[in-house]
Amino acid sequence: MQSVKVGVLGLGTVGSGTVNVLQRNLDEITRRTGRNIEITRAADRSFDQEKACDTTHIALTTDAHDIVCDPSIQIVVELIGGTGIARELVLEAIANGKHVVTANKALIALHGNEIFAKAQEKGVIVAFEAAVAGGIPIIKAMREGLAANKIEWLAGIINGTGNFILTEMRDKNRDFADVLAEAQALGYAEADPTFDVEGIDAAHKLTIMASIAFGVPLQFDKAYTEGISKISQEDVKYAAELGYRIKHLGISKKTDQGIELRVHPTMIPDRRLIANVDGVMNAVLVQGDAVGPTLYYGAGAGSDATASAVVADIIDIARELNSDPETRVPVLAFQADSLLDTPILAMDEVITSYYLRIHTEDKPGVMAEISRIMGEQNISIEAIVQKEPETQGGIIPVIMLTQEVVEKNMNAAIEQIEALESVQDSVMRIRVESLG
Repeated sequence: MQSVKVGVLGLGTVGSGTVNVLQRNLDEITRRTGRNIEITRAADRSFDQEKACDTTHIALTTDAHDIVCDPSIQIVVELIGGTGIARELVLEAIANGKHVVTANKALIALHGNEIFAKAQEKGVIVAFEAAVAGGIPIIKAMREGLAANKIEWLAGIINGTGNFILTEMRDKNRDFADVLAEAQALGYAEADPTFDVEGIDAAHKLTIMASIAFGVPLQFDKAYTEGISKISQEDVKYAAELGYRIKHLGISKKTDQGIELRVHPTMIPDRRLIANVDGVMNAVLVQGDAVGPTLYYGAGAGSDATASAVVADIIDIARELNSDPETRVPVLAFQADSLLDTPILAMDEVITSYYLRIHTEDKPGVMAEISRIMGEQNISIEAIVQKEPETQGGIIPVIMLTQEVVEKNMNAAIEQIEALESVQDSVMRIRVESLG
């Protein structure tokens, strides 16, 4: 049987890893696939510096268009990143009848609806397992392994940089800025860390997972994002005292009103398995109606880990090359003509519990005022801790855990509390999820 010819766009960390994994495990892969897979061409911006892979038998070019237009190439692997030239190249490859593998979560989250529609027209496959949670096969698990289930909700630690920062803050009593600087020095965070620490990267991945879980189009523009830069050592300590840990979670739930799509710091009970996922590791918890909760854990980034998912997609396509497009697993788990127009809930309508930290003057009547405001907004207090002031009549932190309440009520309460003369700064709010 003829070998499957692959062209790789981008020989950076993941591209080089893809070449290495495929070459290293070629015999095993051939046994699994039933045919040989060859990377025959690769493109990169420059070859001035030596690549971290063996390119001896690979034809190299600096023009990616050469590969997507090469009639001998059957699978194009896009590992360039971004949503500009990458989108152009992927659409060109599809137009030329080529299957596509990508690790580009931003491309899929922002332009996936367009890309998948074009791919369906041409009868080709677009595979993107590596776009979410690196080496964890979460896309395949939800799309195929959990196909018998109605997925009720999912929650994931899907950005290793943010998880590393929160772990260091908790374990070593360090401040956010200090740990972020180390993360940048170690290469975990970019010079501009906005995508990681403000939740944008996680929202790209959550958008993809939610579409597969609930059978709706990709809608990144409706995802709520909130970062971890305001989390203080004080909050980490109080969370621990209350039996919680703070994680930067992507959460999506199907409710009667619509689908929640949100990324934000979240307090979860420290006994939960996902609360104990530390460092740069990723984990996704998925609740199905039949199977119950399932947890997927592993490396969310890195050369070989991400390449593992890329090569697995190449193998899947190689197995499907001669199959009827109508019998293939749908790209978003549900048939394209059966995707639902279920609304994405505005964050104001989300219902959850809350942790509040309020810095207030130590004087009579303050707690009564705060309690009055909470009562007017139908917010029930689950627990309250009032710390001792360092000086007589000084500032004290008041810590509250609330029962579930709609977000817009909590927003109104916080606005009124911050307007009190006795409250010295912004109220710190962290959403609380039991994930039970």
